[in-house]
Amino acid sequence: MELIVRNDLRRPDRPHAIVIGSGFGGLAAAVRLGARGYRVTVLEKLDAPGGRAYVYQQDGFTFDAGPTIVTAPFLFEELWKLCGKSLADDVELRPVSPFYRIRFHDGAGFDYSGDPAAMRAEISRFAPGDLAGYERFMQASEAIYRIGFEQLGHVAFDSITDMLKVVPDLLRLASYRTVYGLVSRYVRDPQLRIVLSFHPLLVGGNPFATTSVYCLIAFLERRWGVHFAMGGTGQLVQGLASLIEGQGGTIRCNAEVKTIMAEGRRAIGVRLVTGEELPAHVVVSNADSAWTYRELLPPKFRRRWTNKRLKRAQYSMSLFVWYFGTRRQYPDVAHHTLLLGRRYKELLEDIFERKVLASDFSLYLHRPTATDPSLAPAGCDTFYVLSPVPNLGGSTDWRSQAEPYRRAISAALSESLLPDLEQNIVTSRMLTPLDFRDRLNSYQGAAFGMAPLLTQSAWFRPHNRSEEIDGLYLVGAGTHPGAGLPGVLSSAKVLDSVVPDAAVFA
Repeated sequence: MELIVRNDLRRPDRPHAIVIGSGFGGLAAAVRLGARGYRVTVLEKLDAPGGRAYVYQQDGFTFDAGPTIVTAPFLFEELWKLCGKSLADDVELRPVSPFYRIRFHDGAGFDYSGDPAAMRAEISRFAPGDLAGYERFMQASEAIYRIGFEQLGHVAFDSITDMLKVVPDLLRLASYRTVYGLVSRYVRDPQLRIVLSFHPLLVGGNPFATTSVYCLIAFLERRWGVHFAMGGTGQLVQGLASLIEGQGGTIRCNAEVKTIMAEGRRAIGVRLVTGEELPAHVVVSNADSAWTYRELLPPKFRRRWTNKRLKRAQYSMSLFVWYFGTRRQYPDVAHHTLLLGRRYKELLEDIFERKVLASDFSLYLHRPTATDPSLAPAGCDTFYVLSPVPNLGGSTDWRSQAEPYRRAISAALSESLLPDLEQNIVTSRMLTPLDFRDRLNSYQGAAFGMAPLLTQSAWFRPHNRSEEIDGLYLVGAGTHPGAGLPGVLSSAKVLDSVVPDAAVFA
């Protein structure tokens, strides 16, 4: 792809593209549009870019609000190459090993890594009868990865014909099965089944309902590794923002969009909550897809994604996240730890189906200072602990439940990995489903948009090229291919095939 001549970067007469939202999908879309000749303006509701990847600085501690696991670094490399640079110029990605340390309620532990020999040894120790089945599962995961990610992850499913073309592959790969169901075909040990099937929870899905296409994550991680951005995930956000500004683009914070303006079923720009109107040749929404269609697009332009249809859709879980810093260090705690409660399937039913806040929980504990001590003052540790919880389709009153829930999690951590935790906390903050709804404009407070079900994937998901009006495009977790850093970065890559080059408007 030919880059714009440096002297032309800030020409005001270049065709204008507006990107709503500065999450990773929006930032990646802005870089790609800028490389294709557009003058890009990114509009962000918050006071800093990042969206779910917002960064909190508090009492000397650095807290990444959202994604912390980088599993497809080549997708970031592509963006830097479009600008004639290398990712390493701005960001150091450091491999994490083990990828995850999994701790079961009975004290059993499993170190999950990308080293085939280490994984074989761990499975031989943990469930020796399932070693051959694990090898077959990884072969299946690779086959799904080759098609589901490499061949289809960047395809725009604009028409039902696009979907019908891949049906034979989907059937051959047993995509009609769930992730847990496919894993269970290969291994028998109940705990190993959990180890190999928890990944959908990282993108908002229930392993017992999510299409087995997401089994590709196992091979994706082995192929590319699990990395952490030194300085925190916010370093990736800052790096992308610098690329956009270097292309002549603009990121405007504290600039909330109220309406996508359209004439004759074509997007012509946006109106901010302040009343300011910004014309554009192309509008890209990185906002939650349900929010885009329910709140930003005037009702008269909606045909497919009506309020009724959006309400019927199934949405991901939400999250309770507690960020805290400690005055002491816990050197035996890994960078990524999964603490699984006594119940597993039943707890997921509470979260996804019954939508009730259970008294028990399973937790993801993030200790970034295991890899980067600079994220906390000397001698201290930075943490966040994340608990999957129901979205706001349930009846939990988070204004009254947040603090008791935090205390229960703190007690559980004190009894397991972090002794004397409460006495060592020096700074703390919480994020609940209300924040996902009110701060991040996520419908029902769902942390990952629509749930990753087979019937809500590819063509069945809100399209990257809007079905409602011309000139409107979608990126992010709520469109194809879905949530997670690889998914949202791939959604921006889809735009290369559906957004016309800027020369069309010149």
